[in-house]
Amino acid sequence: MKKTNKFMVMLACLLAFSLFMTGCGNSSSKSEKDGEKIVRIGYQKNGPLYIVKSLGSLDEKLKEKGYKVEWKEFQDGPALLEALNAGSIDFGRTGNTPPIFSQASGSDLRYVAAGTSKYEGSGILVQNDSSIQTLNDLKGKKVAFSKGSSAHYLIIMALEKAGLSLDDIEPVYLTPGNARIAFEQGQVDAWAVWDPYTSSTEVNANARLLVNGEGLTTDRDFFVASKEFANDHQEVIDTLLKEISDSMDWANNNHQDLINLLSKALKMDTESVTKAVERRVYGVEEITNEIVGEQQEIADLFYKLDIIPKKISVEEAVMEVKNGE
Repeated sequence: MKKTNKFMVMLACLLAFSLFMTGCGNSSSKSEKDGEKIVRIGYQKNGPLYIVKSLGSLDEKLKEKGYKVEWKEFQDGPALLEALNAGSIDFGRTGNTPPIFSQASGSDLRYVAAGTSKYEGSGILVQNDSSIQTLNDLKGKKVAFSKGSSAHYLIIMALEKAGLSLDDIEPVYLTPGNARIAFEQGQVDAWAVWDPYTSSTEVNANARLLVNGEGLTTDRDFFVASKEFANDHQEVIDTLLKEISDSMDWANNNHQDLINLLSKALKMDTESVTKAVERRVYGVEEITNEIVGEQQEIADLFYKLDIIPKKISVEEAVMEVKNGE
């Protein structure tokens, strides 16, 4: 019995040492397997990077440079940024609000590029026969949205426009999938979300948009990377942005092919996907002072409302562009 106990103690020590050595590995080792360099990209099926993934040219271009791409799927931006912060991915795309929460929590993310505004497909859904006809009617109602998502900011701005605040509603923090169920079952009165959840619910669940994001939010995409990856892989970042740009041009010029692609990926009816595609312009652009200002306004508002724990500087998280490289 004593020998068995001694063996178990030795085994435990060896296991602990092994875990310690694994944890001590630097982040570059996480991006290499058997000498092969890996680029780990986080995406959502409804987002621009899914289009890039599906077209396949990025994988080929990075293969020529000695890199293999690993694609990892996420349901929403907050989950994707948790993975970025944990070192599980190197690069990804998210909405406008999740990077602010991530930065406020101490993440070393870097904004690499921005997407074009997609406010038309984001908004607040209510049932067609709902008594809610104006933003003021949301007072006292249960409103679902994903905490830390772009919809979080949208609902705050919509309420502010009506002279209300989050204290005037009953927030129900749900991921889009769970929120859809709650909305259809009447467990919540309204739902703030983005396309294609918006379009699908309009088409298939007897819903209407109370308001979209016009005048409330630009609701941009942001392409982000870990600080280390952004600093050490300029050539890869350049390739990523070039392929994203080309893929977005393809998306704008090949709507039917895009609709077929997304319908299959999302297992969603063509009418819903068509509605989402036709009210969006895809694109990628450099992060300007104006765009930094948009993000800073969100960050300042969230700090003022005690939604994030500290003031942050968005500008400090913007990737430095290295000219000539």
